[in-house]
Amino acid sequence: MAAKRILLIIGGGIAAYKSIELVRLLRKAGMTVRCVLTRAGEQFVTPLTLAALSENKVYTDLFDLKDEVEMGHIQLSREADLVVVAPATADLLAKMAGGHASDLATTLLLATDKPVLAAPAMNVRMWLHAATQRNVATLRGDGVTVMEPDEGEMACGEYGPGRLPEPEAIKAAIDEQLAASRAGSRVSTSLDTNEVLQSQPDFAPANHRPLHGRRILITAGPTHEPIDPVRYIANRSSGKQGFAIAAAAAEAGAEVLLIAGPVPLPTPPGVIRIDVETAREMAAEVAAGLPVDAAIMVAAVADWRAAETQGQKIKKDGSGFVPPLALAENPDILASVAQSPDRPPLLVGFAAETNDVIAHAQAKLARKGCDWIVANDVSADPMGGASNRVHIVTPAGVDSWDRLPKDAVARKLMEKIADELDARAPPESTHAAD
Repeated sequence: MAAKRILLIIGGGIAAYKSIELVRLLRKAGMTVRCVLTRAGEQFVTPLTLAALSENKVYTDLFDLKDEVEMGHIQLSREADLVVVAPATADLLAKMAGGHASDLATTLLLATDKPVLAAPAMNVRMWLHAATQRNVATLRGDGVTVMEPDEGEMACGEYGPGRLPEPEAIKAAIDEQLAASRAGSRVSTSLDTNEVLQSQPDFAPANHRPLHGRRILITAGPTHEPIDPVRYIANRSSGKQGFAIAAAAAEAGAEVLLIAGPVPLPTPPGVIRIDVETAREMAAEVAAGLPVDAAIMVAAVADWRAAETQGQKIKKDGSGFVPPLALAENPDILASVAQSPDRPPLLVGFAAETNDVIAHAQAKLARKGCDWIVANDVSADPMGGASNRVHIVTPAGVDSWDRLPKDAVARKLMEKIADELDARAPPESTHAAD
């Protein structure tokens, strides 16, 4: 590690002060650090402090002619072994995803041919905003390593994900990135390109992943159908299998839209997430998310909702009389997508059954008009477990899998989906007009 050279780009925000400790940790490890400070970053840390700790000049201005003569922004972007952006603000991430070159930092990021690691820091609402999640997904698809922010109390007083990871965590991510780059260099000297991709799947470029260029829509979790302000109709779905499938799809290179019911699960890396509560909200977001190459409808949507939601909590009056609860049928999201003009080329439904699993799944396949049903028996193992035994029911027959951890089920399903999509059409063919 002693010979490694880090180009550290420091964005604006109160978390910029942590970059000082990060420089100290990197120098203590024997690394060379050159700092680039954005104009917003200068509002929180000074070039003098960073220069003293890094023992190198700090760069701030794209149009410093002296620097152009001695170094040049192209050379500066390529002399490093790794480019680190910490803190990476929402603005910086947006500019990186859009390929902007409006100042020294963004010009260096666009000009570099070296790996890039970004450590986000921003308000929780900014991090969870669909635009930021879309930008993060774009960057990850382009090969940029974007860390997950820490969760906790913000400087603004709000709580949630968005805090800059601690300098020790960023340092560990840097070590991991450098080790991966070094391992890749060693392998590439003795193997051809295909062998390298097979031996290093975690670091394969996005365009070598089996779902690169595909758009995948996934629903997950339960829906909550309100009865009154404190009660609702729901089921026991944990959302774990749907979230595992979303994570596996993103890892396989797909652009993933996850429409999630109310579950306390973190958003998988590289996934765009939309939170909903009711079946009708989920149906609307699914319709808005089309067209896609494949839709995987994992969510356990409540079949019914209260026909009339009470504005106040329903109270017992001591009479023993139980107020009637009239129910209305919720929209059938899977069947609606099957009948949509934007029907995906591959439509996959899920069925959690307590008896006659395969027979019920086959009937559901015919009734809903989808391509596959992924069925599982929940009679003995309630929803929320760590593993699943599924049956893939198609018009051609039934493919029964052994019990596997849910993430293994997800990866195996993604392999099957990638093969099916490749057999039907080459990547991006359904979006040629985009």
